[in-house]
Amino acid sequence: MTREISHHLSQYMEEKNITSYCVNSFPDGRSLLDSTCDFDLIFLDIQMRQPDGMETARALREQKNHSLLVFVTILKEYVYDAFEVEAFDYLLKPLDSIHFNRTMDRAVRTLAQRTAKNLIVQKGISCQVIPLSQIIYCEVQGRKIYIHQNNGKVVDYYNKLEDLEQHVDGRFFKCHRSYLVNLDYVRGCHGGQIALSQGGEIPVSRLRERDLTQALLRHMKERGF
Repeated sequence: MTREISHHLSQYMEEKNITSYCVNSFPDGRSLLDSTCDFDLIFLDIQMRQPDGMETARALREQKNHSLLVFVTILKEYVYDAFEVEAFDYLLKPLDSIHFNRTMDRAVRTLAQRTAKNLIVQKGISCQVIPLSQIIYCEVQGRKIYIHQNNGKVVDYYNKLEDLEQHVDGRFFKCHRSYLVNLDYVRGCHGGQIALSQGGEIPVSRLRERDLTQALLRHMKERGF
């Protein structure tokens, strides 16, 4: 099934002229669940080795995974179970291009809406989707950017802060040449340091302190505070 889905995916991406994407495959549900990668879209065969596709889907949802889930199967009787795990779609084998492309069209539209509120971090052939609301601040060390999240995790990848600024929204403020902070998590500024709601401090350059205050006031006004 993996080869068949990959074939349909590559055809679809080529027809739509989508060049920026990556595909990973897993031999079974356990391998997927043990993966640390976040995926936009996951295709699951219900008749996989244990845990099967439906059990894998339930485990993903228990992990608070919000990937779009598409079941691919010959078993029509499981279609109602798919609703329990908030499946995005249910495709019957053998796959045909018409139904597959319709599903992908809807998925691409849905993901485009999500992407506006997410940051996609690509490391080699793998990628990770991080909600902007989850990012406390980003810092540059050497050639790497370190993304500090509100769940305590830190993701690092090679990039420039100037490039990262193009992919975040107005809640982010460049407080220092090496720091980009999410204003949602700023609780004060004193002595060249920004106090964060999660604890800890990050620097703010002297020339940016006044701009930070104005940015905070605008941000609070936009949020209705």
